Amino acid sequence: MGVYILIAVIILIFCLLLALVVLIQNPKGGGLSSTFGGQGNQFLGVRKTTDFLEKSTWAFAGVILLLSLFSAYSIPRDSGGTPDEISTQLSVDENALRLPTLPTQQPQQTPTE
Repeated sequence: MGVYILIAVIILIFCLLLALVVLIQNPKGGGLSSTFGGQGNQFLGVRKTTDFLEKSTWAFAGVILLLSLFSAYSIPRDSGGTPDEISTQLSVDENALRLPTLPTQQPQQTPTE
């Protein structure tokens, strides 16, 4: 169960990072790079910021996908015992399957005189 919780926490962290990266981006392509003077300016390499944000978005989404698939295999399962014990637990009582029978009543005969 410890591995499953660890993976769940890592998925949560990557989800928060993905949300932050998506919120930083501008929907029209400007994003963080437009803050520093537009597309044409290369002030401290800011023109490549949109490429970095787009690549990081895809990377975080990919990591979340892989961790989600891996978490399905790390879910703790209770086997419940050996196959013989399981089949004994699943056996059905045949008497419980029978429908109850109603007592049959004989029609009452009226006394004839």
